[in-house]
Amino acid sequence: MFQPVVPTGGLAGWRFLQKTYDLQREAFNQSAQLNRETDYFRDNIGKVTSARELVDDRQLLSVALGAFGLQDDINNKFFIQKMLEEGTTADDALANRFTDKRYKDLSEAFGFGPNEFSPTAFSSFAERIVNLYETASFEVATGNVDETLRIALYAERKLPELAADDSSERSKWFSIMGESPLRAVFDTVFSLPKAFGQQDIDKQLEVFQERAERMFGSSDPAQFSDPEVLQDLMTKYVALSQISAFNANTSSGSIALMLLQS
Repeated sequence: MFQPVVPTGGLAGWRFLQKTYDLQREAFNQSAQLNRETDYFRDNIGKVTSARELVDDRQLLSVALGAFGLQDDINNKFFIQKMLEEGTTADDALANRFTDKRYKDLSEAFGFGPNEFSPTAFSSFAERIVNLYETASFEVATGNVDETLRIALYAERKLPELAADDSSERSKWFSIMGESPLRAVFDTVFSLPKAFGQQDIDKQLEVFQERAERMFGSSDPAQFSDPEVLQDLMTKYVALSQISAFNANTSSGSIALMLLQS
């Protein structure tokens, strides 16, 4: 498998990755392992007509989940099957109960729910899922080199989609809070401690809106459909992550030096 090249961390690494993204993706997409996975999906997904058939084929399920960033759920077959079978049309469907929109996106894409149409037999569907899987897999591979840059790539891709959604400002923020990679970006940029996530959800929303308005000029996540605002956000996230890592290493190094000297 092609390993993404990131010669340095922080902003320099982020800018290098942005400049070389297309070339690196092209090389990554030619990896033998990736091609085996995507070829199998193309050849077999058209035979799948139910959620049960999908979860029973681990290779197909791996690509399906990976395309939506849910690869960690590969062993949760019962949960995934139930979520797919319930679909998304009913307000109380399992996928609709999560603030993390990735589950709804997965269920909606496969259309196995009541009164839904499943497009698995169409080649265009296979290509759509394969393209998502290749993109997500490159992000995962980047995370093996630098986790901050993996999150940055994901957020740069997903935030404009969320920003363009016709849901309310509150709903968009709740989606961001519920999707761990996106949450990580804003927790870092807004300098929020880990314990902040345990506070009342409406209080969290208030803080997110206030800090977004102060830092970016608007409390509405719709602003991140603007490439300049999005780039400002990503630059802040990568830079602050770099500073945080440097401070942690410096602190750890100072403590180690004191112990050696004592």
